Amino acid sequence: MTTLNPTGGTPQVTSQTVSTTPAATAPAPATRRSEPYLRLHWTDSLTEAVGYLVVHTLRGGLTTGGTRMRAGCTLGEVEDLARGMANKTATFDLPIGGAKGGIDFDPKDPRAGAVLERFCEAMRPWLDAHWVTAEDLGVPQHLIDEVFEKLDLDQSYHAAIRRSADPAKTLERVRNGLNAAVDGGFLLGDVIGGYGVAHACLAAAVARGRAPGETTVAIQGVGTMGGSAAYYLHEAGMKVTTVADAAGALYCADGLDIPALLDLRDGYGEIDRARLPEGITALPRNAIISADVDILVPAAISYAITPDNSFDIRAHVIVEAANAATTPEAEAMLAARGIPVLPDFVANAGAVAWAWWLLLGEVDDVPDTSFDRLRTTMHDKVAQLLTAWTDDDITPREAGHRWADDPAPLIGRVVIP
Repeated sequence: MTTLNPTGGTPQVTSQTVSTTPAATAPAPATRRSEPYLRLHWTDSLTEAVGYLVVHTLRGGLTTGGTRMRAGCTLGEVEDLARGMANKTATFDLPIGGAKGGIDFDPKDPRAGAVLERFCEAMRPWLDAHWVTAEDLGVPQHLIDEVFEKLDLDQSYHAAIRRSADPAKTLERVRNGLNAAVDGGFLLGDVIGGYGVAHACLAAAVARGRAPGETTVAIQGVGTMGGSAAYYLHEAGMKVTTVADAAGALYCADGLDIPALLDLRDGYGEIDRARLPEGITALPRNAIISADVDILVPAAISYAITPDNSFDIRAHVIVEAANAATTPEAEAMLAARGIPVLPDFVANAGAVAWAWWLLLGEVDDVPDTSFDRLRTTMHDKVAQLLTAWTDDDITPREAGHRWADDPAPLIGRVVIP
């Protein structure tokens, strides 16, 4: 294990080793167990918070992955998430490796911002030169950007921006893209990941021969990812009948008014129950898992679907908006029941793919350009995954892993304009 001085001292590193229902004998999803490139372990002397950086792969000297904060975050969790990021970047042919940061601390604690700042200061050698990070569970993008500004690193994409031919121009392009206004009063950088998830769901409906208006959806989590996915599914005409946040689940058989509910969210992505519109039924939080819908979207926490609750699932397709939302054992049990799981490293990879398209100058601050490219890419990939499922009895995760195991060759140093 690697230990970092909590005041930001020199790291001490030690090496470490359609019908979309195929036959009930569908193979279990593959589980990758390769060792990460690097693990860093940090302890905060002021709060005793513990943090981790896991670099699963490094390509061209760069790696990417968000930083999360939650009470109970573990090294094993961060390792799983870093592995998932490596799969995302390889699957979408991005010239970068995969990593993840995690802090075991309550993001609602008033000391959380200072803890994040000290964590980033400790990880500064990696953030300065190699690790491109961003928002994740418990850490909004604006907060991590504020920390980077305090550390004179400008913005959380700093490690890539500093390599560009014109860092000031690249930083301006990134900021303009992240802050581009889109319909609904949102910012492009906040909704692009959820937009990709929504189109993974729409592509799954097409594979099942269902029109959007005939398709029902349940979404666990209405934060940045789940909320924007719900918004774009609602816009596309899908019936979002059930959503859940930390306070419980909300249900309406005729479909929830998603824009109205999103307007009732607080800063932690929780809906104000005192101002709910009429006609909504409040249910226990875990009712989301057993919702009688076509598509279930776990968009809140890792390991939401386990062997213990997998038999409660009534949905026909699972679309992972949260990272590592389904345990391998639960996914094998779902496969045996003929329920495919669209893996996170495809379904929710829109945000990281878009960030790199933006960094590389392949998209700009015109939202339609970004939406068109992500929509086309997501529909193509999901169609391939579900064709492998129906035609060849290959789980979507295994089919996706085959892409990830054969990334595009990286020749020389990444050139960022």
